[in-house]
Amino acid sequence: MRAAQAAERLRRAIAAGDFRPGDRLREVEAARRLGVSRNTLREAFAMLAAEGLVTREPNRGVFLASPTADDVRSLYAARIVLEPAALCWGGAADAEALLAAVRRAEDAHARGDLAEVAQANQAFHQEIVAATGSDVLARTMQQLLARMRLVFLSAERRDPRFHGGFIEDNRRVAEALAAGTPARAAELLRASLARTRDLVAEMVEP
Repeated sequence: MRAAQAAERLRRAIAAGDFRPGDRLREVEAARRLGVSRNTLREAFAMLAAEGLVTREPNRGVFLASPTADDVRSLYAARIVLEPAALCWGGAADAEALLAAVRRAEDAHARGDLAEVAQANQAFHQEIVAATGSDVLARTMQQLLARMRLVFLSAERRDPRFHGGFIEDNRRVAEALAAGTPARAAELLRASLARTRDLVAEMVEP
């Protein structure tokens, strides 16, 4: 397995919530889990560090990043540019796929399964960008969402159920797209992301 593949597997694990902000990634354990050499793993760690997912502390090791309010604002600046534009793209997202992600989140929220709510929310936003057909944008979004997972895990320490407020926003976006009004869907999404930015930035402040 190459370093890029190892980095991708770690990125997916982070996006899935397998690690928490501040967790130490132990080289021996991670190399065994991924089936790679420690040199390959170090290359993968360097890739993730360049993306802001991990930090390397001298004489201590590699740790999952702990997002700051400035990180939150920077991430949402990118998302507010990317996602509404993707909704208005020629190959617009499938409204039914978005509604399915919303229903998945609603069901999980009713069960109190917060991890599944987060996964469904990520699927919703990933679908918006993946529908552009651009591998470059899809990879960019995947990197953003991996960092966002760390942001949300930090915010959940203040309010474990804060995700619930975003589900209705997502439903309104999907319904506007289903109604054939992608510009309206983009407007709703832009407003939702801006509100979420302000809320989450406040929640991750120490």
